[in-house]
Amino acid sequence: MAFRKKGLASYGEVEVQSGTAYADSVQLIQMLFDGLIDSLAAAEGQIERNEIQAKGESLSRATRIVLGLQGSLDMEKGGEIAGNLADLYDYCTRRLMHANLKNDLDAVREVKKLMGEIRDAWSQVPDLIEGQSAVNFG
Repeated sequence: MAFRKKGLASYGEVEVQSGTAYADSVQLIQMLFDGLIDSLAAAEGQIERNEIQAKGESLSRATRIVLGLQGSLDMEKGGEIAGNLADLYDYCTRRLMHANLKNDLDAVREVKKLMGEIRDAWSQVPDLIEGQSAVNFG
């Protein structure tokens, strides 16, 4: 369990000690994004069905995931990219709070689209690691 927490803490690092540790961190980040997108999709349906309590729980979970992703950024090593992600996560957190207060389906969909794009980028990381390993070892 401690390794998983360390994996999350290393999110955003440019350099890593081993390919395996990095791959585990990437998988953890992908799982967080999957959970985030699932929570946002659930909130969409809950807003449409006027399930206020369930909507609040789904958006709270989504917000906690976004805050966790933001808190795990390494601003020193991540440089401009980490700063841009921090700003994006801050914006998404504000939009989720608005969506929860106003039952704003468009705000949920906006965050889902933005976070879906980031998740799609993370899905390409394992292939990049594999390509880099081939260059380093091959």
